[in-house]
Amino acid sequence: MHDDRKLFEFLILEGAQAGLSWTTILKKRENYRKALDGFRAEKIARYNARDTRRLLSDPGIVRNRLKIAATIQNAKALLTLQKETSFDAYLWSFVGGKPKQNRWRKLAQVPARTAESDAMSRDLLQRGFKFVGSTICYAFMQATGMVNDHLVTCPRYAKVKRA
Repeated sequence: MHDDRKLFEFLILEGAQAGLSWTTILKKRENYRKALDGFRAEKIARYNARDTRRLLSDPGIVRNRLKIAATIQNAKALLTLQKETSFDAYLWSFVGGKPKQNRWRKLAQVPARTAESDAMSRDLLQRGFKFVGSTICYAFMQATGMVNDHLVTCPRYAKVKRA
């Protein structure tokens, strides 16, 4: 995945998922798109107290004050970062610009975080992003195709490797 807006969407949804099931977030994904102006950072960055109240009262999303505040802060941090480079180029730099192909044989081998996700988390936090711990960053990297963590015995492994 190489689209800045989609990458921002995935980062926000990974943060929203923290402490919850991924199914919960997937069911709310369309609601998030509507509530957050299609994940357009330039709009979200201008959200004010009224917008925060609107989001906190929206049953279609996770109504967690810290996660909503993080979304607004992350939009601001993204716009600042985009003055330097694209979000895509920035994020993919943590894996050398191409997907990392792991060769796990057992589910127990798949890590929750890596040196790359630690570095991404640390740098995002320094840039003012919130809800971007290393575990969230690694789940983000898996979801966006930056790492292939399918087991080698999984039929998807070869297909994802070719993509």
